[in-house]
Amino acid sequence: MSRIDLFKQHLDEKRAVKIIAGIDNFDIENIKKVVSAAEQSGASAVDICAREDIVSQIRSMTDMPIFVSSVVPSELVRAVDLGADGIEVGNFDTLYKDGKSFSADEVLSIVKETKSLLGDRKVFFCVTIPGEISTADQIELAHKLESMGIDLIQTEGHYSSNNSMSGARALMDRAELTISNTIELCRNVDIPVMTATGINPTTAPFAFAAGASAIGCGSCVNKLSSDLAMVATCSSLVEIAKKNASKVAELV
Repeated sequence: MSRIDLFKQHLDEKRAVKIIAGIDNFDIENIKKVVSAAEQSGASAVDICAREDIVSQIRSMTDMPIFVSSVVPSELVRAVDLGADGIEVGNFDTLYKDGKSFSADEVLSIVKETKSLLGDRKVFFCVTIPGEISTADQIELAHKLESMGIDLIQTEGHYSSNNSMSGARALMDRAELTISNTIELCRNVDIPVMTATGINPTTAPFAFAAGASAIGCGSCVNKLSSDLAMVATCSSLVEIAKKNASKVAELV
């Protein structure tokens, strides 16, 4: 079984947990802690930035499936050369904070260029559906990605720098939006859906109940200062995912 096959198996069982170190996280010591916590807890995969030295170091320390996120096609292809098991166009969330935005056409353009650069090479390909575009546009984009052979789509909640709410309330609002996006996409496409943004041990059950086959969890892990807390949080997420898989199996 190849490394990515483990993630695919968990995806089929609707219990995949991807732990996200962060597209803009270049703190190698923090990333190593996140990866170690994910590995110890039995998570399905980790997601890291596309910087070459970091991809190489993390590949050398773990046999876990590694996803690399970027919006730069050449970075994604280079990550595959360095041993990435999956690539993701997206995790736009942190980029919004820098004033960047992504339309459906821009996402498609990045995907097409990346696939062109990959040529005949086969790699697990995930794409984030921008949470700031309309629901109708999200569904249309998802259909186009599905027709292109993309393996997985990831939802997100819309980021707004003008949001007056903060703390737990803001997080729950964004989690609610990404979960509602999950419901709409699961109703309209056959491609598996991963729910991200604001997903933690409290909101993860709602993501799976919405139809997600996977959850992407970042700040609830990578912002923790304690190694023990990271492992505990990852383990909680994995247990929630396993319970969902059991429920799904009972219904089959």
